[in-house]
Amino acid sequence: MSTRRPLIAICCGMLGFGFVLGVTADAWRFGMSAEANSLDADVAERLYGELRSANSPLQILSDHQAKVARVCTQSVVHIQSERFVGARRGMVEETGSGIIVNNKKVPGFYVVTNRHVVDGTDLKNISIHLFDGRILSPVKIWKDKASDLAVLGLKETDLHPARWGDSRKLEIGHVVYAMGSPFGLSQSMTQGIISAKGRRALELGPNTDVINQDFLQTDAAINPGNSGGPLINLQGEVIGINTAIASNSGGNEGIGFSIPSNLVLQVIDQLLEYGKVNRAYLGVKLDPEFDLATAHRLKLDRLRGARVMQVYEDTPASRARLVFDDVILFFDGVEVHDENHLIHLVSLQPLNKEITAIVMRNGTKITTIVKLTERPDTRQSSTDKTKPGSGVVIEKLGLTLNSINAKEARELGYPKTTSGLLVVSIDKQGPLSGKVQLYDLIEEVARTPVHTVDDLQDLLENRESMNSLVLKVQRSVKGKTQTQMVTVGK
Repeated sequence: MSTRRPLIAICCGMLGFGFVLGVTADAWRFGMSAEANSLDADVAERLYGELRSANSPLQILSDHQAKVARVCTQSVVHIQSERFVGARRGMVEETGSGIIVNNKKVPGFYVVTNRHVVDGTDLKNISIHLFDGRILSPVKIWKDKASDLAVLGLKETDLHPARWGDSRKLEIGHVVYAMGSPFGLSQSMTQGIISAKGRRALELGPNTDVINQDFLQTDAAINPGNSGGPLINLQGEVIGINTAIASNSGGNEGIGFSIPSNLVLQVIDQLLEYGKVNRAYLGVKLDPEFDLATAHRLKLDRLRGARVMQVYEDTPASRARLVFDDVILFFDGVEVHDENHLIHLVSLQPLNKEITAIVMRNGTKITTIVKLTERPDTRQSSTDKTKPGSGVVIEKLGLTLNSINAKEARELGYPKTTSGLLVVSIDKQGPLSGKVQLYDLIEEVARTPVHTVDDLQDLLENRESMNSLVLKVQRSVKGKTQTQMVTVGK
């Protein structure tokens, strides 16, 4: 959401003129004369006195908001950065926002912002602009890609840190304020409410890999340049870091997203103490296509929880005896909404902590104990949710495919002797969207067996048309395989 400074036009004059004409026309139509609406001097003075009264509820709210702005403005910063984006575009200047904080574990003053505001930028090309006109340069930077947060270390000590609030206490409807530098206009403040909580599975751009998605949604105006700025409650406390907007125009449309303060604090503490965020690891592959039909097949009353598609050997999940088709319903006492929710819950647990999980297996609820370990770097994510790029992309089919081995076949419920290409990602805009499912196995294409991706690519290259291309697909359902023929094109 960082942005270059735009051109701004003033366009309110004609609107005011139209409003005056409209009122005049209505007054004329209903026979209202200027004399009927006139006030004598005594009445006007009385009304002005009432409007100045401090007892007005709106005046009390207005004064309260002004106090929030006054105490928070000194902690909000405007960030400018320059980074090299290639020979054609050269150096690009971008802007964002941030908030000054301190830390009990690692004393000092820091600026918290979004990683994408300063990513790819050298320290010397980052400037931090304070409310009093000072411009500071950070001396160190810590970044966490999985939460899109960054912390900038400062050497100055005469600063005003913000105060943190508890994001768990927020309810839908609570009043909040967004502060920052929309379109480069620093020290701006907007008002809104918490519109929703627990927003996950957001598409945040092609270069983002945000595991920890548990966003607050707000209708407080958030625009390009607000990234990294604080979301503040009525007590003047930071309860979120503004990160993203949902917009067709690129500007505010009343749907903004903020990282909850409790998550922000956890990331900050680990970055400053360890230099990185230690994320726990479960060792399962989850089903992002888990739907109501599958939930009913697994004897659930409704769509909930996270379905296990694969359990890796020698992991916390295997030691807890989780198996294929388990549905994790509760994790550490928290009801699991979907696979993204479980990813978030797992990754933020302390390492080596024993967690109680409640699992639905063959229609029966089972309680098991999971002892979480640190995620190995060789794994894909905290729960190894399959993502695009873990196989080979076949653009003509809109699929990402991998050859299957005996171990994967056994874990996914296929016979050990099975061969073919495993579907590990599906392009929702591709020709096979809705026709194949995640972890389907493609055995034949155009009546020709395909054992490797090279086999398939050779076959497609020698084919003149994709119309009426027939695939033989195997699907594992509760340990039993089903065969179906799927057609590409007409």
